[in-house]
Parts: sequence; structure tokens; C-alpha cells
Amino acid sequence: MNFATKQLLASLSLAFVFTGASQAASDESARVIVRFKAAAPSVRAKIMAANSGALEVRQIAQTRALSLAQRIGRPLAALRSLDERTHVMLADGLSSAELARRLAQDSEVELVAVDHLRRHAATTPNDPLYAVGNNNLPAVGQWYLKAPAGEVVSSINAPDAWDKTTGSAAIVVAVLDTGVRYDHPDLAAKLLPGYDMIGFASSSSVARATANDGDLHDADANDPGDWVSQADITSGALGSGCTSADISNSSWHGTRVSGLIAASSNNGLGIAGVSWGSKILPVRVLGKCGGYDSDIIAGMKWAVGLNVPGITTVNANPARVLNLSLGGEGSCAASDSTGALYREVITQVTARNAVVVAAAGNTAGLAVGVPGNCPGVVAVAALRHVGSKVGFSSLGPEVTISAPGGNCINTGAGEPCLYPMLSTTNSGPTSPKAADNAYTDGAASVGTSFSAPLVAGTVALMMSVRPGMSPAEAMAALRSSARPFVSIGATAGTLQCRAPNGTELLECYCNTSYCGAGMLDAAAAVTAAQALNGVTVQASASPTAGQSVTLTAGITGLAAGRSVAGYSWTLVDGGGIVTGFSSGTNTQTVTLTPSAAGSFVVRVTLTDDQGTSYPGNPSTISVAAVPVVVTPPVSSGGGGGGGGATSPLWLLGLLLAGALLGGPARSRRLSAAAARARG
Repeated sequence: MNFATKQLLASLSLAFVFTGASQAASDESARVIVRFKAAAPSVRAKIMAANSGALEVRQIAQTRALSLAQRIGRPLAALRSLDERTHVMLADGLSSAELARRLAQDSEVELVAVDHLRRHAATTPNDPLYAVGNNNLPAVGQWYLKAPAGEVVSSINAPDAWDKTTGSAAIVVAVLDTGVRYDHPDLAAKLLPGYDMIGFASSSSVARATANDGDLHDADANDPGDWVSQADITSGALGSGCTSADISNSSWHGTRVSGLIAASSNNGLGIAGVSWGSKILPVRVLGKCGGYDSDIIAGMKWAVGLNVPGITTVNANPARVLNLSLGGEGSCAASDSTGALYREVITQVTARNAVVVAAAGNTAGLAVGVPGNCPGVVAVAALRHVGSKVGFSSLGPEVTISAPGGNCINTGAGEPCLYPMLSTTNSGPTSPKAADNAYTDGAASVGTSFSAPLVAGTVALMMSVRPGMSPAEAMAALRSSARPFVSIGATAGTLQCRAPNGTELLECYCNTSYCGAGMLDAAAAVTAAQALNGVTVQASASPTAGQSVTLTAGITGLAAGRSVAGYSWTLVDGGGIVTGFSSGTNTQTVTLTPSAAGSFVVRVTLTDDQGTSYPGNPSTISVAAVPVVVTPPVSSGGGGGGGGATSPLWLLGLLLAGALLGGPARSRRLSAAAARARG
């Protein structure tokens, strides 16, 4: 069989799959993520390289789908590839759960998960004002950024943090959301080139309707609007996952989230962002009616500079913080297929020294959703201005910290929302208005979607004062610096928050079991980050080979009222001259005895009296060689002031000392001096 014939048969085979799955591609009734085993014949037949182009990636994925389709007797179409052996696949005539069950039985399949549709975590409150709005409100302005005062106790005290830093342009915050309006005057200078993940490798009508930008996935993260009309629902244009409950005007959700994190500030225009010196990397993963897990996972990878098969646009600005104001029901247990995929990508992101911040969700006291309930994620619940859990917020043991989420406290029809999350937006009800300098004003802009960016912005501030901050350090500093929850001031009759049990729980008094460590305090968090830089290691004297060296730990910048309670020393690298500590490792001072000249590396972690750890940076200790002392001989012969003769033995001693202390260059100089003396 010649090459042309093989190519023709391959094309016909692919055509069979695409034709058979055309209905699946149009209504997407079954959509799953499939991972093949590394040793599967379909994988070994054609390896997908990390640098494969989009066309090659799609061909390889579709060939694997064809092989799988033949074994289960049902046409499949392949879409996005998440890595070299994980692909999104579609089928028609059955549910996603049923397709996942069938594919999981195939001998080549390692994992299969339903590709769930996720939505942004903004809430639609039932306050009488919701549809009204008032351009002169809120009267309290950006109440959530200010220092706590009066009945407003949950605000994050950003001004005191700004006395230390307003953020660094080197710290990039990725916003995985609906995209952003690049032409908003209060955001334009803060936005980096991003990417639109929606509709990769799909030409279906549903994908195009969801993307709503006419060109599917590309390097344009602009938000074209995500409105849903009754006509969309009646026609089924957005697929069966979109219902009449989704009918709404465009949310401009990504623009609102981005403004809270890093709107241009101190510029006499609009609002202030939490970390206004930082940059925003928009990654569009949500369109009309939300976005799929596969697009979100691909967006997370791209945001930190990881390879996504088929996407050749390189992210030149890897993010240190990822904000995910989105989610949905589901488990993140390792035994759950969807959970396993999210755990994997979060591990990859964390390995890039980036922090994932996610909204807890708006399920009115029900459990935290995916991805907020995944290990390694900073999950954020929402507070009312008085510090109690706002009614719409989810809660549970997975929550890391709580922050303001907005609440309206209306008392009658037509009254304005008093405590919304004021931010940037666009005033277009469907399509955007160009260069629109619009803000949410008195509209009921509330939700855990807007709690998360306050935390993401605070993490950016923390990283601005400690550029090498690890995700573990960031999470620990957020927890240790949080303010205690309140137990008074809420609506009369408010109960204590309890564990989610399937029944809604509206406003409640938070506790550390279900609302995280406390209320976000941006100033205290930045101080905690600075304290990590204050750990010092001092040597008692210039270390010399063969002699005992004493090292002493110290710290500057501890928060007022705290003191050091413990020490833990680690030998990071002995350098071949140190094998361990000569003394205990849990005291302020330790001793070591280097066996030779060179260097070794130690690290000390301090713990304060409230249990907060301060891991110091690795400290390199240089060790000098034992100096060689050569005593010149007494010159023979007499002589007055003319000087005695130079002894050959003394010169030989100098030569040997030079070889030991000065190296080859010094030896050459001494040899020349000796030659002159002999001459």
C-alpha cells in the first residue's frame, strides 16, 4: 500500500468519526475527558510531542478517538488535548455519565471524567433593588478596602498594606474568567496579552454560540459579552446544559474581578485595586452559560507557562497568582476522576511557585464546590460588612479564609444596595460599549466571586515584598494574619455556622471550622510576608576549616506582641565539608565543625508564640582554609643596615605557602622573585 493510499484511508476514517459524531458536536449531549494509559497501543502508535502543532495534535487525538470508538461501537469526536494522552471527547445519544461509564471499562483507558460545565461565582440576590441601580451609590464607596470602623468590621485594611507596598509589576495575577474589556480606561494599562480557551478544536454550533466571539480559541481574551436570551434557550443554540435560569444580561464578570485585584489606582479615575502595581493576565474560560472543566484546566496550565498541546502561543508572562471566581458542585477527592484532574493541575501550578485562589461558591451554606474544595487551593468564603457569613456564601472545612463579598441589607422596595462590591464593568446590556469607563456603582454586585479577588490581590502584595514566596508560605501567612471572627453585630437571632448538611444556612456567625482561619487583613498579611524576609543567620566568627562554628538565628519585623518560641535548623547542603550539627537543632544557636575549606548551606525556621512559622532563606556559610604561617630564619652574617643574605630554605618555604594559599598565579610570582634573588 503506497503512502497516498494510506493517507486517503486515514482521511476517510477521520471523516467517518466526524460524520458519526456530528450530532454530538452540535448538541454536545455527552462530553468527557479521557486519559489513556501510557502503555496503551493507541498512545504508543503515535506519540504526541510537547511541541506538536495544533493540526497534528488534533489528528493524533482523533485517531485515538477512532480506535476507541471502534471498540465501544459508538462514534466519538475528539476536541481539546490537556496533555500528551488526555483528550476531550464527544458522543451523541447518551448522557455524559453513561459515556464515562462505558469508556472506563476500556483496557486502554486510565481515567475518564465528565467534562462539567462550571459557572462564575457571582450571585443574584433577591433584594428589591437588584434591577434598579443608582449611579450615585454606594455612599460608602469601596468600603471593603478601608480600615475596619464602626459597624463595618470585615473590611481588609488595604491602606495600611499600601504603606508597605502597592504591588510589583513583576507579580502577575491570572484571572480565569469571561475575559476582560481591554479598553476599560481604569484597566487598560494593567492588562497583559492573554488567551481565549473556549471552543478549542471544535467547529460545532454550540461551541460558537458559547464563545460568542466568532473565532473560538485564540490569543484574544477580550470579553464579547455572555448574555443569554430566551431565544437562545428556545432554539437550543447553547446546548442542553443552558436553561431559562441562565437568562441574563452580560455579566462582564472578568472585568469586575480584574478591577478588584489591580485597577489602576492613584490616577484620579474610578476605583483602586488591591495590588494596583501588579499586572493582570486574562485567560478566557467562561462564555455563555459558563465553561467546561477542560477549558479551565487548560487555562490554568497556560497561565503559569506550562505546555498545552495544540496551543502555540507562548505565555511570556507566567502568573504567580491564579484567581478562579468560578466553580460548581462536585468532589475533589483523589478517587473522583474530575477531582484527580484538578488535583493534578493544581500540583503542577504549585510546582511553578504559583498560588491558586478560588471562590468557595454561592450555595447558601451548602458545601464548597470544585475547584475551591481541592487541596492546595486558597478557598474564600464571603462576609457581610458586619463580619457574619453572608447568606449566599458556601462554607465548610475546605475554606482557607473569609473576605467581604457584598450585601445589600435592603429594607424596602426601590432602596439601593448599601454594601455592594464596587468595581469596573461595561454598561452594555449585551454587546460591549467601546472604551466604556463604567463601574458597578449601586448595583447589587455581590458574591464569593468578589471575595476571592480581594485575597488574590493581597497575595500579590505579599509576593511583592517577598518575591520568592512559596504557595505554602502564602497560605500560612494568610491564616496567621487573619483577624478573629466576630460573635456580635449580626441580624438578631443569627446562629453559629455549622457543617454543611444539605440544608441551606444563610447568615451565621463564622468560626474557624467552617469559614477558614478568620477575616482577611491585607496589612497584617503583608507584615507577615515581610517577617519571612527578616530571618537572619549570623556566624560567631570567620569560619575556618577544622574549627567549631557557632551560628545564631534572629528575626526582625515580627508583628507587635509576638515573640519567638521555637527554632528548627536544617543542613540544606553540607558541601562535602559538613555532615551534621554538633549540637541540637532546636535552639537559637547551633554549632558545626567543617572539615575543610569551602561552603555549606543551612536554613532555620522560627516559630512565634502564636504558632506561626517563619522559614528563612537558605544561608550559605563560607569556610576559609587554615592559614599557613612561615617563620623566616635568622639571617647569617653580620651586617649593619645592609641586610643579610636570602636563605634558599626560606624561599622554598615561601614557594610552598604560595602554592597552598595563592594558587598558580601567586606561585609564578614567587618563582620570579626567587630567580631575581638568586641572580
